[in-house]
Amino acid sequence: MFVSFGVVELNIALLEIYAVIRSAKSCTYYYGKNKPVNKEKVMTETTSKSGTHQVNMVKLFVSLPRVIGLMIVASILITVTNLRLDALASSNEGQAWRQGFVSVNDRTKQLECLARNIYWESANQPFEGKVGVAQVTMNRVEDGRFGKDVCGVVYQKNVVYEKVICQFSWYCEPTHKVRPVHPALWDESMEVAKKVLLEGFRLPSLKEALYFHADYVNPAWPNMIRVATFGNHIFYKKKESKQ
Repeated sequence: MFVSFGVVELNIALLEIYAVIRSAKSCTYYYGKNKPVNKEKVMTETTSKSGTHQVNMVKLFVSLPRVIGLMIVASILITVTNLRLDALASSNEGQAWRQGFVSVNDRTKQLECLARNIYWESANQPFEGKVGVAQVTMNRVEDGRFGKDVCGVVYQKNVVYEKVICQFSWYCEPTHKVRPVHPALWDESMEVAKKVLLEGFRLPSLKEALYFHADYVNPAWPNMIRVATFGNHIFYKKKESKQ
């Protein structure tokens, strides 16, 4: 708004200078050689217009500092704006995510990572089961302890007793690199990813869910509370520590 106001003021000042210059030019007169001239009239007009010319010149000199000042202000504003834009452009992906600024390329990568996680963890699950996997992923992003963004969470690895463990098991299994992808199931996974990541769709029961496992295993998580079951996936949140 301030920049727009400055531009308007600059334009007004320039118009004033233009009007003064036009008015100054109008003070020049030409009388043809063969036309009779009333000397008294000419002297009166010349005196009057000379005074007008002087007034216009005063206006011109008064307006010049104003124009110069506005041009300096506009130059400073443009420089500051460009520096700010350069700083935003040079910020890394993690900083952009924390500040809420995500580029189109970053968002596309995140969508791809989320769709992959949904597909390899729950391609054969119902809609709620797919949403559950996506929501756990997003909950971990918001938690901040699992990764700085969606892809960081999906591809997170930990080393436990010199053994590499993936937070989502499919990523540590080499078979996902050679197994065929079923187009229909992939499309479903991508649609769920869009609803969760772009539209903010959530299941209320999974608001605090950070973990899940298949119902055919029993990892015995004593510090977890079971919150929901969708398909053959059981979802958990952490127990609140007693003070």
